[in-house]
Amino acid sequence: SIASADMDLNQLDAFLTAQTKKQGGITSDQAAVIAKFWKNHRMKIHDSLINQSRWDNFLKNMNWRVDLKSQSRHIDQINTPVAIVEMELGKNGQ
Repeated sequence: SIASADMDLNQLDAFLTAQTKKQGGITSDQAAVIAKFWKNHRMKIHDSLINQSRWDNFLKNMNWRVDLKSQSRHIDQINTPVAIVEMELGKNGQ
């Protein structure tokens, strides 16, 4: 629940407090250990979940520009905008 909601420290505190008050829930010592672990490893856990949910390719880099023709045989083709997009894809895990 903590990882899927990507809880911040206030949300984590409220969640763990609720878990300690539940019948059959966790102890306050367990809550303290979970909170410390989450604070130290939140970004690693988040990145791991993202990598697990990603399929195959992902967008690694993107460059774009808009060009205008300044010379042409035909006058109606001058100042015609052309968008050029360069996308670099990466494989999951590379």
